[in-house]
Amino acid sequence: MTNLNDAYINGLLQAAANIPDNDIENILAKAANFQGLTHQEAAALLMTQNEAYINHTFEIAGKIKKHIYGDRIVIFAPLYVSDHCINRCTYCGFRHDSGIARRKLTQDEIRAEVAVLEKMGHKRLAIEAGEDPSNCPLDYILECIDTIYNMKFENGEIRRVNINIAASSVKDYRRLKDAHIGTYILFQETYHRPTYEKVHPTGPKSDYDYHLTAFDRAMEAGIDDVGAGALFGLYDYKYETLALMLHNEHLENHFGVGFHTISVPRIRSTDGVSKYPHAVSDKDFLRLVAILRMAVPFTGMIVSSRETPEMRRQLIQIGISQMSAGSRTAVGGYSGLANAAQFSIADHRDAQEIIYWLMEEGTLPSFCTACYRQGRSGDRFMTLAKSGDIKNVCLPNGLLTLKEYALDYGDDRFSVLADALISKKLADIDSENTRHLIESKLIDLSHGKRDLFI
Repeated sequence: MTNLNDAYINGLLQAAANIPDNDIENILAKAANFQGLTHQEAAALLMTQNEAYINHTFEIAGKIKKHIYGDRIVIFAPLYVSDHCINRCTYCGFRHDSGIARRKLTQDEIRAEVAVLEKMGHKRLAIEAGEDPSNCPLDYILECIDTIYNMKFENGEIRRVNINIAASSVKDYRRLKDAHIGTYILFQETYHRPTYEKVHPTGPKSDYDYHLTAFDRAMEAGIDDVGAGALFGLYDYKYETLALMLHNEHLENHFGVGFHTISVPRIRSTDGVSKYPHAVSDKDFLRLVAILRMAVPFTGMIVSSRETPEMRRQLIQIGISQMSAGSRTAVGGYSGLANAAQFSIADHRDAQEIIYWLMEEGTLPSFCTACYRQGRSGDRFMTLAKSGDIKNVCLPNGLLTLKEYALDYGDDRFSVLADALISKKLADIDSENTRHLIESKLIDLSHGKRDLFI
């Protein structure tokens, strides 16, 4: 990754400080046509202080999000299975020297957690675990995956398990691939090497280069869906935004496909914000999300429960396409076994409250996992996204999953609201044949069929 270094990124930001207004207007016009951004163009938008341009950035990002993803939000939940960790990451509640009592869930406890999550209506989970090869080896993670996939409930099952675990070897990534994981998730936390070394003083995660090249090894092993992220606030958000672009570009150039998703967690006041001089304001946070949406228009973007309901609402409007619902960030948090949390959350609503809220906002909550199971992953997914055809499967499948949720988990009030939203969104399906097909499948769901998709 030759460009992913201080000199190049800082040079971009310095050069962008004096970009003429007419150049920024041209950049915004280009982005509005779904053409993405170059490094130089993103740097210019990050550096401008012109309020009119900043506001226009939000408008264009919203237009891009709506064009590609429509009014749809994919719903998921994290599942923390172990807080054993040998790293000393200064920002993390699971760090080795935190003094917390440690827990690793047994397979029976995994089943108890998943049973609670399934009753919430979740179909997509993200396994989270600290790094400890002795207490939480890969064999344990693979056993957890197998346990989850083999659980069957009256209303279905978990259909996709994403994995957020430590940087690994090609051999281990092949084992994860063989376990039929969804997306492999790993956050660089910060791309600024001096800051990275400061906040990761000891432990295997302190190896910046091994961590940075994890996705190369994952893709070499055949995992073509990877999800990246930075913990905004560890270093200058402008630097991190450009670095994420560069990392994505590296993967596209070498493997033909970049990030499937980008997550945007940020340091919050509950994390001891005074320790972090680069903590990101709400305004700048919205701005960086909008610029990322413009820079990588076809990449999914995820917001966690670190953000307040109001901030999540604003983020959905300008770029976010996935969000957690009813999250717990402690091992055993769903079934009452909870240890210390990894971080504090700011959205304490339960899953159904969030789903109600989304529908009342006119947004379609989607529990769809069809693309992964239909082989629409990696470059195949991106080909559909870049052609604009992905909405021809995402919207219909989202409608089917909402109907299924309403039938299996909703009360009468929920069903009335869901049916009204489904009826309205059906009109947004351009293809008459597809619309008729979905109408037929909605009837099939009402007659007891489940897990229908195209």
